Amino acid sequence: MTNRTFRHRIAAFSLILIGLFIYSCARNPVTGKRQFMLVSEKREKAMGLAYDPQIIQEFGMYENKEMQDFINGYGKKMGAISHRPKIDYQFRILDTPVVNAFAVPGGYVYFTRGIMAHFNNEAEFAGVLGHEIGHVTARHSAQQQSQQILAQIGFIGAMIASEKFRNYSDVAETGLGLLFLKFGRNHEMESDKLGVEYSTKIGYDAHEMANFFQTIQRIQEKEGVSIPNFLSTHPDPGDRYNRVHQLATKEQAKTSKSNLKVNRDKYLKMIDGLTYGEDPQQGYVEGNVFYHPQMKFQFPTPSGWQTVNSSSQVQIAPKDGKAAIIFSLAQGKSLAQAKQAAISADSLKVIDSQNIKVNGNDAIAMVADLNKQVRLLLYLIEYNGVIYKFAGLAETANYNSFEGKFETCFKGFKSLTDQSKINVYADKLKIVTVAKDGSLSDVLKANNQASNKMEELAILNGMQLKDKVSKGTLIKTLVKGDGKK
Repeated sequence: MTNRTFRHRIAAFSLILIGLFIYSCARNPVTGKRQFMLVSEKREKAMGLAYDPQIIQEFGMYENKEMQDFINGYGKKMGAISHRPKIDYQFRILDTPVVNAFAVPGGYVYFTRGIMAHFNNEAEFAGVLGHEIGHVTARHSAQQQSQQILAQIGFIGAMIASEKFRNYSDVAETGLGLLFLKFGRNHEMESDKLGVEYSTKIGYDAHEMANFFQTIQRIQEKEGVSIPNFLSTHPDPGDRYNRVHQLATKEQAKTSKSNLKVNRDKYLKMIDGLTYGEDPQQGYVEGNVFYHPQMKFQFPTPSGWQTVNSSSQVQIAPKDGKAAIIFSLAQGKSLAQAKQAAISADSLKVIDSQNIKVNGNDAIAMVADLNKQVRLLLYLIEYNGVIYKFAGLAETANYNSFEGKFETCFKGFKSLTDQSKINVYADKLKIVTVAKDGSLSDVLKANNQASNKMEELAILNGMQLKDKVSKGTLIKTLVKGDGKK
C-alpha cells in the first residue's frame, strides 16, 4: 500500500467517524444537551429485556409480596415524575445478602434483600431508588456502552478465578460485569442529585438519603475494604454524606411540600421477618465441605480455596487464581447428552473419557483441553434425576499439580442425609419494641442478642451502640430462622 493510498483511507475513515459522530448525537433527557450516543432507546429496552433473566438466574428473586408491592408502587410513582416518564420501569428484589442496588438500561432497577435489610426508613429507600432511576433517565449505561463500542472494548465479568479461564462457557456465564457498570464520578454525582430531586418530588426527606451513606461507610470499614459493596465504584460515602445533605437542603428550599416523610416505623414493620445474611439452604461451606440442604448433596472443597456460591453455579479457586472448580447443572437429559453438550459448548479436545461410578451414582469422567493453554477435568454425575457438572481448570503446564485436588472434590460428591447439616436456616430480622430507656447496647442485650453481633446490629439499625434509645422505639434484632416463610 502506498503512502498516498494509506492517507486516502485514513481520510475516508475520518469522514466516516465524523459522520457517525454527527449522526449519533442525541439530546440527554436530564441535561437537555446533545451528546455522543450509539445506543438508541430501542436498543436500551432490548438490552434490559436480555439482561433481566440473566440477573434473576444469577441471584434469584426474593419472594415477598408486601415488599414487592412496596417497591413497585413507589418505583412507578417516581418513574412517572422522572425525566423519562414513558419508560416501563421494572423493579426487582434479589435474593442475595450483598448490600447493593443497581439499574440496567431499559428501566430495570434491582435492590438486594441485603440493602433492604439495612434501610431504616422509607426515605432512605426513596433516595437510593431515585439515584438508580437517575442512572436510567440520564442514560449513563447507554453513554458508557457507546464509549465502549467506539473503543471496541468488551465487558468482562468479575470472578474469583484467573482471567485465563474466562473463555470457558461456565465461567463466561458469570460475565455480568456489564450489569454493574463502573460509572464515573460525574455520573454518580449526577445520580445523587437526581435521587434527591426525585425523592423530594414524591414527598420524602432526602436528608435521610445522606444519612444512609454513613451506614455504607460503616459497612465498608467493618469489612476492612477500601470500596463498599454498595455500587463499589461510587464516590467515597463520607464525601457523599456531606454533599447530599447540601443538595437536600437546596432542593427542599425549592419545594412547597411540607412535612416531608421519613416513615421509619412503617418501613421497619414491613421488613419484619426478612431473611438476613447468607441463606444456607442455598448452599454453604463448613469445615471444607460444601453442603446443599435443598438439593441434598455434599462434596469436599480444597483447603484454603475461596468459594463463591450463586443460584446458577458454585465457583471455587485458590487465592492466586491458578486453578478453578466450577460446579453447575449440566445440559441434557442423559449423561451421553450432557457429555456432548459440554464438548460442543467449548469445542473441547477430549484426551480421555470413562464411564464411572461416584458413590453409587452413574458418572462420566473426562480429561480435555479447552485450548493450548488450559486443560480441564470434567465430571458429569447423575443424582436424583439431575445431572451435575464439575469442571476443574488449570493451565496445562500446572494441571498435574491440581488434578488430585479436583478428583478429591469430584469423587467426594455424595448424598446429604445428616439432618444437622440439612436443618440449617438463615437468620431473620425481628422488629421489637424497646421496653425501657437505655443505650442501644443495653437494649440489644435485653433482647438476647449475641455479643459478637453487637457492632453489626448497630450498623443494621443505623445507630451507635452508645446511642440512647427511648422506650417504645422500634429496633432490628436477629433471630434464628426455622425454614418457614
